[in-house]
Amino acid sequence: MPSKPKAAKAPKLFLQTGEQAATLRRKLGVNQSIFWSRIRVTQSGGSRYESGRKLPHPVQLLLHLAYAPEASAQALLVYLRESQ
Repeated sequence: MPSKPKAAKAPKLFLQTGEQAATLRRKLGVNQSIFWSRIRVTQSGGSRYESGRKLPHPVQLLLHLAYAPEASAQALLVYLRESQ
């Protein structure tokens, strides 16, 4: 009997907290509007995340795809496409 292919392990997400996002945003030298609009989050929504509101998992995924190093973003895409 053929065995099931082993499920790929989810890559560690690049940004898991609003504080991490704020640190990256400052490092990039961009304002909240520019940083958060890349993933279609309003400036006020981004401000709330940066002030301590929990980042929902879908927002973490989008931040990873938008701001993680290319290889890491690609690994996440592969994982998402292959997971069931």
